[in-house]
Amino acid sequence: MSTLFPVAVPDYSAADFSQETWWITLIKAVFIIVFLIFSVIFALWVERRGLGRMQTRPGPNVAGPFGLFQAFADAAKLLFKEDFWTKRSDKFLYFLGPALAAFCAFSVYAVIPMGPNVSFFGHSTPMQLADMPVGTLYILAITSLGLYGIVLGGWSARSTLPLYGAVRSSAQVISYELSMGLSLVSVFIMSGSMSTSQIVASQGSMWWAFPMIPAFIIYCISAVGEVNRLPFDLPEAEGELVAGHMTEYSSMKFAWYYLSEYVNMLNVSAVATTMFFGGWHAPWPLSHVDIINTGWWGFVWFILKVWFFMFLIIWTRGTLIRIRYDQFMSFGWKRLIPIALVWLIAVAVMRGILTWSGLSYRTVMIGIVVLAVIAFVIIWVTDKPEKEPEKSDKPEIIDAYADGYPVPPLPGQVLPPSPRAGRTPIAATVSETVTKEASDE
Repeated sequence: MSTLFPVAVPDYSAADFSQETWWITLIKAVFIIVFLIFSVIFALWVERRGLGRMQTRPGPNVAGPFGLFQAFADAAKLLFKEDFWTKRSDKFLYFLGPALAAFCAFSVYAVIPMGPNVSFFGHSTPMQLADMPVGTLYILAITSLGLYGIVLGGWSARSTLPLYGAVRSSAQVISYELSMGLSLVSVFIMSGSMSTSQIVASQGSMWWAFPMIPAFIIYCISAVGEVNRLPFDLPEAEGELVAGHMTEYSSMKFAWYYLSEYVNMLNVSAVATTMFFGGWHAPWPLSHVDIINTGWWGFVWFILKVWFFMFLIIWTRGTLIRIRYDQFMSFGWKRLIPIALVWLIAVAVMRGILTWSGLSYRTVMIGIVVLAVIAFVIIWVTDKPEKEPEKSDKPEIIDAYADGYPVPPLPGQVLPPSPRAGRTPIAATVSETVTKEASDE
């Protein structure tokens, strides 16, 4: 079997918790919370300064040196801002929404391995709060549960725009979590485990991002859709929905939603690092130097990789514009999910052939690539856009109140003549003019 694409065997000693004590677990839990909060503060500064440089403007530069204290000033403003409660809201669900969103966001890092086993006050402990055989399924379950925080926030406010944002978010997360899950299943197949520590251990010789680049690209696109960031920030589109599900929130309840959004950015970056970028392993060729590929150095490499993905998300926001909702859903269901499914089948077939036959990796890979290309061509050919109906020169007269509420006319449509006596409506004038010109021609 070729070493270029190794079939991993689960390493059940990847994370050794045999010397774990309750007080070490408590310190780890507190560290994760503090680490995420300070990472969010730093991410706010990096995003503002980075977008400022991309858009040829200074960014925050008043509060502290280089604007470093701007995020602290914003946090203080949210703490002391007036905390109002809407009269029509369901008080319990209105409070439960942001609390649930923040709780689920902070829970993901519990199973993320941020480094190997290190010596901590005389005890050998992994830089990971907990590990389980289905750690990745735990991550997917927690992220799905976090959706309820957004849905409950939009529903409990009893307002139109928050409800629109909540419905958009539910459809968006369900759609893009399917493609994300399919991309991660190919990693499960090749690593032989769903434990996050064992997946990192299986990438000691090669990161899964390189041999499984289609799954890696699909995950990156789906991750941006999961965290509601540009160009996929449709649940809180400022130009359409004011702030989406957060419109009726203020003070700390708004801050919990705001904080959970940036923590989720760190979450998807950490999952990408764990599943595709070798986790805490040093990049090649530094991975062959034991001194900088073991111990506390693993945490350094993990942080650098996480911030690499964070910068990509910020860069995307400063580069792309928001797409339409129908384009977004069509891209997820008609492009990402079929491609992810085809790649998953190809990886499963390749894993089976490499395990049970004596064929070389090169022969199997060529066959899989040919089958994948054929499948992609079939999907591309069969997915043809519907032909638009031929446009008529004569404008279509519509009833604006046909559905019970007024609807403005679309291009090529006009309103019927006004029933008010003694007045000639603009729509009727336009219709008569167009009809006369058509008859003259």
